[in-house]
Amino acid sequence: MEINLNRVDYIQVGVTSQKTMRLLPALGKKATQKVAVADHDGVLTCFGMKKCDAVPVFKTLPGQKICRMDLGGAVGTSQEKIFVCSGSQVRGFTKKGKQFLTFDANLTESINAMQVSGADLFVCASYIYNHYCDCKDQDYFLSGDKINDIICLSSENLARTIPVLACQDRVLRVLQGSELAYEVEVPGQPSVLECYNKDGGNSVPFCFDDKILMLCHVNRMNFIPLSGDAILYGTTDGKIGSVHIGEGSATTKWEIDNDKKKGGILCLDTYDITGDGVRDLLVGRDDGTVAVYAFDSTNEPTQRFEHALSESVTSIQGGCVGKESYDEILTATYTGWVTGLTTEPQKAELGAGDEVRISKEVQAKVEALRAELEQLQVKVQVGREQYQQTSLSKTAVSVVPTFSINDKFTLCQDDASYSLTLEVQTAIDNLLLQSDVPIDLLDVDNNSAVVSFSECDSEHPNGNFLLATYRCQANTTRLELKVRSIEGQYGTLQAYITHRLQPKTCQVRQYRIKPLSLHQRTHSIDQDRPMNRLTLVGQFSFAEIHSWVVFCLPEVPEKTPAGESITFYFLNTFLGTQLDATYSKGEGHFKSDNISTISILSDVLSKEATKRKINLNISYDINDDSVSHTLKMIHPKLEYQLVLARKVQLIDALKELQLHEGNADFLISEYRSILDQSDILLEEYKRQPAHLERLYGMITDLFIDKFKFKGQNVKAKVSSLLEILDSYDLNSLLDFFNEA
Repeated sequence: MEINLNRVDYIQVGVTSQKTMRLLPALGKKATQKVAVADHDGVLTCFGMKKCDAVPVFKTLPGQKICRMDLGGAVGTSQEKIFVCSGSQVRGFTKKGKQFLTFDANLTESINAMQVSGADLFVCASYIYNHYCDCKDQDYFLSGDKINDIICLSSENLARTIPVLACQDRVLRVLQGSELAYEVEVPGQPSVLECYNKDGGNSVPFCFDDKILMLCHVNRMNFIPLSGDAILYGTTDGKIGSVHIGEGSATTKWEIDNDKKKGGILCLDTYDITGDGVRDLLVGRDDGTVAVYAFDSTNEPTQRFEHALSESVTSIQGGCVGKESYDEILTATYTGWVTGLTTEPQKAELGAGDEVRISKEVQAKVEALRAELEQLQVKVQVGREQYQQTSLSKTAVSVVPTFSINDKFTLCQDDASYSLTLEVQTAIDNLLLQSDVPIDLLDVDNNSAVVSFSECDSEHPNGNFLLATYRCQANTTRLELKVRSIEGQYGTLQAYITHRLQPKTCQVRQYRIKPLSLHQRTHSIDQDRPMNRLTLVGQFSFAEIHSWVVFCLPEVPEKTPAGESITFYFLNTFLGTQLDATYSKGEGHFKSDNISTISILSDVLSKEATKRKINLNISYDINDDSVSHTLKMIHPKLEYQLVLARKVQLIDALKELQLHEGNADFLISEYRSILDQSDILLEEYKRQPAHLERLYGMITDLFIDKFKFKGQNVKAKVSSLLEILDSYDLNSLLDFFNEA
């Protein structure tokens, strides 16, 4: 079924966070709903529609930044009370704007996730989960990694509510009271959770997995099954999945991979926008994409609609806002725009010879908009003149305009690159990238900025390896870049963002490039691979060695883990090699099937210990079989890149032959295939600059590191190694490594 939705912009508030926009329950079937939205200015705004205009119901005074919103009320009644959290404080408002609750959770960190269910309040800071009942402490849990979101499952048949935490380490933690019941592994870092039920209605049983499951009431006016609740999750790398939570275990039902390389998931909701009686999945991403997934008889989601906004979508919900009986998808974006995608037709179909007639209502609205635009233009002109006069005064001090930046620097597993996303509440003028370590800039399809490079003096002690300037087009508020680093080279990438406001100001963001920057946390590793071992023994604390691991590897929580020891597993996203890091007070054990990984760890950890004047006893157990194992893992990538480079080199010559002969029929099938796919080959080669050189560098490092642990310096033989790589053959390469 095709979905036709039309965009309608309602109002703009300040910068918003995730899950800070909600629709209040409707007073009748298909009646219009009020909208509550909160922003970083601390303002809670509630508005409704009257004669096609957004009319404020109430608006609170500015205050501390609001990070999360939820709806609540007594169990079994309409969930129309509005709860917002700022810092460690939770406030409650009625639907008319009267504040009835101010509760301070007394947390040392700000609340970043919240859920309300009846008299129960569930809040999460970075690592801490707290449950309050009637504002009194009930349960507490310390998570092993950062908590991104929380969802609570409750029913009349359950003794107590079951909280589920979405944690940064790719795990959903299911709690029972203050204890961890069990963990559910997911394929990415979960950023948002939502409950799902298939039925479009609100109070009847529905069939799920061939069983009739009774429905129970939770907040948000959703009804979910008692026996094994369906939880939807979205990840920072754009994946979506469904997990059924049971009493002692969970089952993954389906997953949607991010094949089209869309943005990360920021918000989810379920609503029957297609009108077929089955709730559809509404998805909002950080690249501005809004998508609708419908479910067929096999319970598998299929995308039915997609719309691109220019800003990241922080909140999404289905309902009826603009006009009675017309469903719509309501979204809130980072810069505060509240936008609807409505089923109401916005354009009339005209036949031949028909005249366009505009109603008096539409004419009045157009005239009002014109008058408002003229007033704004006058205000801007008056403001500019006042600023110019004030700037001439010797005693006047120019106020530096501040602007919010939403930035994200994440490792993409698919292509072993880092995605840097910068979103500003006003238009970006230009961006300067500076790096003191070697990195490659990769092409991004949706990046329309013009890039220029400056010469760098990398030999200077404080020199740069990269200076690049991006000049943005008008009204660009979001910029996405991709960079690829080299393991073993670590330092800082800095982004200088300049906006188009006057006077011009610049903000700086810094991003750490870590020694093992291409490694990603994973749940398990293959224990049968040939492993090299690094052992550290010394007078260091658990917190000290943990800080060293944080310095070396991404996706490690900065907070020292609870307990006496910890084990982390990592996967190299570029080569597929793995790392096992186990450490405790005074002792650290690191295992990897890549000698270069062990070499980098050894160098960096000993350097960090020397800075703190800690003596280390370092020992190695090198497995020679791991070298051939690593080379065989590199082989398919290297062979593919060599074939790609050879094909690209032939394209110009083949095109010249084709032009000379008039056709390509005389060529063998291999060359004709290269000509037919020339555009695809060139595009792929362009997207992966220095990919072949990067693989050559990894093999060279592997060669040097192998003999370094044997006390031999083989740098003089590197030229011979490069000659073998130029006429690459895996067996010849293995023989060279063994005979050198």
